[in-house]
Amino acid sequence: MWDSGKVRGDAVVDVVWNGKKLHSRDRVFWRVRVWDMDGVETEWSPTAHFAIGLLSQSDWSSAWIGRKSEEGRPSPYLRRSFKLSKGVAHASVHVAARGVFELSINGKRVGEDIFAPGWTDYDKRIQASTYDVTGLLRGGENAIGAVLGDGWYAGRIRGLGKRFWYGEQLSLLVQLEIDHDDGSRTVIAGDKKWKTSTGPILNADFYDGETYDARLEMPGWNGAGFNDSVWTAAKIFPAPGAKIVPSLSVPIRKQMELRAAKMTEPQPGVYVFDLGQNMVGWTRVKLRQDAGRKVTLRFAEMLNNDGTLFTANLRTAKCTDSYICKGGGEETYTQTFTFHGFRYVELSGLEGSPEIGDVAGIVLCSDMQQTGEFISSVHLVNRLQDNIAWGQRGNFLDIPTDCPQRDERLGWTGDAQIFAPTSCFNMDVSAFFTKWCVDLDDAQNEDGAYTHVAPDVYKGDAGTAGYGDAGVVCPWTIYLHYGDKAILERHYDAMSRWVKWREDNSPGLINSCALYGDWLSIDGSESTSGWQPTPRDLIATAYFAYTTQIMAKVAKILGRKADATRFTRLAQRVRKAFNNEFVSPKGRLAGDTQTGYLLALGFDLLPEGPKRKYALARLVKDIENRGVHLSTGFIGTPLLAPVLSRHGRSDIACKLLLQTSYPSWLYPVLQGATTMWERWNSYTIEGGFGNAGMNSFNHYAYGAIGEWMYSTLGGIAIDERSPGYRNIIMRPYPGEGFTSARASLLTRYGRASCAWRISDNGVLAVDIVVPANASATLVMPGSHAQKELAAGTYHFETKNWAKDKQLQKAK
Repeated sequence: MWDSGKVRGDAVVDVVWNGKKLHSRDRVFWRVRVWDMDGVETEWSPTAHFAIGLLSQSDWSSAWIGRKSEEGRPSPYLRRSFKLSKGVAHASVHVAARGVFELSINGKRVGEDIFAPGWTDYDKRIQASTYDVTGLLRGGENAIGAVLGDGWYAGRIRGLGKRFWYGEQLSLLVQLEIDHDDGSRTVIAGDKKWKTSTGPILNADFYDGETYDARLEMPGWNGAGFNDSVWTAAKIFPAPGAKIVPSLSVPIRKQMELRAAKMTEPQPGVYVFDLGQNMVGWTRVKLRQDAGRKVTLRFAEMLNNDGTLFTANLRTAKCTDSYICKGGGEETYTQTFTFHGFRYVELSGLEGSPEIGDVAGIVLCSDMQQTGEFISSVHLVNRLQDNIAWGQRGNFLDIPTDCPQRDERLGWTGDAQIFAPTSCFNMDVSAFFTKWCVDLDDAQNEDGAYTHVAPDVYKGDAGTAGYGDAGVVCPWTIYLHYGDKAILERHYDAMSRWVKWREDNSPGLINSCALYGDWLSIDGSESTSGWQPTPRDLIATAYFAYTTQIMAKVAKILGRKADATRFTRLAQRVRKAFNNEFVSPKGRLAGDTQTGYLLALGFDLLPEGPKRKYALARLVKDIENRGVHLSTGFIGTPLLAPVLSRHGRSDIACKLLLQTSYPSWLYPVLQGATTMWERWNSYTIEGGFGNAGMNSFNHYAYGAIGEWMYSTLGGIAIDERSPGYRNIIMRPYPGEGFTSARASLLTRYGRASCAWRISDNGVLAVDIVVPANASATLVMPGSHAQKELAAGTYHFETKNWAKDKQLQKAK
């Protein structure tokens, strides 16, 4: 289909397909060889392959099948048996659902995906997955089976848990295509030949949990030879108005298992298992009970002082599973169509006492490769990095959710855009955000305003600063970290509409739409509109200027010169309006808050010279006046350390990072946190729990400090002129309080690393790895000189690295 021939050049990623046109069902096998700079030729790579799903609505012959929904909402089970008399050369199954599904053939699960087809706006776009099932078929009798759950389609979603947001009736679209050895094809599609029943899953909801009656299990229901005479014919449902599209989702899969570290009995017959880590997913519970015994599982992130579960922060989410035993020996229960955010598991209703090994946690997450590693000489900072990674692991389930435990779990756009750079270091999120950026476009209002959450469940509520801006910031962030401008091309029109909406809704170029202000800032409160004191119009206008500046860069990258000029001029005008409205002649910002100064300095809104110097001085003075503490919320915190470092005050950034008293990043660590918390003081050993109405113990937003830990302390940073780490800026900072740090990142060119260590005699050693076909610009501590490094491994030592006062203290 394509032979590129020998291509001279250095492009090794994002090589666009230039072969014959691809069609639905194509399976393409490919291999590659390269020549190095000396002309040495490699062997051919092992053969890889990819497959094309069903690209057109006309490719589908299946009807939407299911079972009429019943009171109590038991999960529908569907099956169909069929015979094969010819040899099977290849077989694929294409499947989508209104709801979530598990599919099986001849009793074996198809694929490893969980909660497929994922969450999209089901009124606009439903994803279809394609699986190779050749190895599951056999000659003679065969059977295909499916079970459906409410999931995001019909389950409770949105704050306070509205049900049936997209629809009440679950249904399945399924098409098994079997290519035979003789060239013929058999298609088993959804139709009235399918049969349906209910089974052991009596109900299942993401917020409330699952009820499973093991006595109703039907052994062999999804295999050949099962007696389905009491099953009824499947019902055909009208097709949706939404498009059926090949899935963009990174599938949710099992990542690891956690064993219980401790078991207690805070009340008679109530047993609490501590997994030692706040996590998201399922449990595996072993039970030895009589038939009919009902065992109840409840979940929580924290414990009350008496050792019982703290569940007030779950609000209306029940987070409770019920398992009715079938008896006859040991049985094991793992959930199917629910998930929980928890560290603690409570078991009650048992006859006798359990053993500590009876409960394990199964961690679920979108299946993204870990790419980054950061480690330093400070143990608490290393624990913070672990907490950041666990916060991402727990909230990247098909979409970037704000929290995984209470009656919310939504794709809050502001949280996602401020954490996106850190997420790119921790894991390969390129495909994850590729999918979610389409969700953002689906949610965008016709007038151009991006919504507060995506997929949107707030009926078009949109336009707030720092949140709607995710529609521009997230594609830009993914481009910078991975270097593929296709994401900019795909979303350019939507991004442009957002800037146009801002312009149309900003009298005098001053925008005031910042509904959430600097969310959860220290000096704000729930009773203060928009979490002031940072003025909301200051925040909104700053973001107006920032995203317009980004659009000017995007237009230039894509060769849209006229647009680039227009956006550049608009950004200049907004910047001027910002200074006229919010900046005194001396450089004092309206509100005089840390966040105000961070926005102005971080988004380049102040002219070079006295105003910038004064604003920086005011920022540092406020930090120092608070005893070297921050006062920022969701909007200001991600800018704090990067802005200080950019303006020569990495010493203050280090002190803030190492601060252990409230409010600080390490304060929750000392309170026992194993993930990032929603509030700086979600819990204190002295004062107990914060406001339970908004108090998540797995909320990644404040984990945005991770970007600075990688890029400044660790020394691996983006070169905006050469995105995707084609050229890497390596500028490690040996800050006071640290004697070593190492950052490692698996880029698309290979693994890059930067490690430094201060010896007892004050010598600084720096070790650098630059991956093949990439380069690096190294700036050693205490020096402004740049070293240009080609691919390779390097070691540097210097005694003269502490030339300024900051580094003298560190030395």
